[in-house]
Amino acid sequence: MRYLRYAFLAVLGIVLISVSLANREAVELTLIPSAIADLLGFNFSASLPLFVVVLGGIVAGLVIGFLWEWLREHKHRRDATASKGEVRKLEREIKKLKKAQNEGQDEVLALLDEAS
Repeated sequence: MRYLRYAFLAVLGIVLISVSLANREAVELTLIPSAIADLLGFNFSASLPLFVVVLGGIVAGLVIGFLWEWLREHKHRRDATASKGEVRKLEREIKKLKKAQNEGQDEVLALLDEAS
């Protein structure tokens, strides 16, 4: 299984390198359209290779997606944490009740009762 993963990563690396070499032409990226930039007096643009733009977009999309899911699942993590706390509290209460129930009994019988 490990070799299959390494083979997949090698093929993925070869594909990414070939796409990068095929798309080396520079493209102009602008922050806002030129008509609006002239009105505001602020124009930011950068010239980057096309593969950087494409791969950067993919990476940005993955990061935004992971962040979005992490924030969306917050309530589930909070509920799980609350449930774990409640389970711990109930386990302590059960131990305390068993101890109170076994008071005055033989120690061996009390230990056996606590184990079950």
